[in-house]
Amino acid sequence: MNMYKLLVLISLTLLFNCNSNAQKTKTDKEEVVYKVTKTDEEWKASLTDMEYYVLRKAGTERPFSSPLNKNYKDGVFVCKGCDTPLFKSESKFNSGTGWPSFDKEIKGNVAYSTDYNLGYARTEEHCATCGGHLGHVFNDGPQPTGKRHCINGVSLKFIPKT
Repeated sequence: MNMYKLLVLISLTLLFNCNSNAQKTKTDKEEVVYKVTKTDEEWKASLTDMEYYVLRKAGTERPFSSPLNKNYKDGVFVCKGCDTPLFKSESKFNSGTGWPSFDKEIKGNVAYSTDYNLGYARTEEHCATCGGHLGHVFNDGPQPTGKRHCINGVSLKFIPKT
């Protein structure tokens, strides 16, 4: 009987230790407090259904569906949820993937976390001001950065240079 109690105690200890908060990091989306916060109802009222799906539910738009994919005009791309400047037009390039792609972000305006939704780790990008999901960053972009910020066009708004 003592051996059975010992096994149960060890099993419970392992179970609770594996679920501890010590494994969570400060970059986990649900632990970050953003400057712009709204209730779910407020986000739904201020965004279209697709914008809400991408920005607030980490969805993905269909490739080649965004008019911003082929927009190479001079200006800045801002967050559709809060107007934070995210990418400058000079960092945009044609990746051929069907989503707007940039080789660098505006420093401090994009936050990062790890996404395991497809069964492997990817670096997810969020607006650092409102937490809106933007897309993912990959290490297969052009030099000098070698980065490809693959961004859902529906999460962006383009402001032309005047």
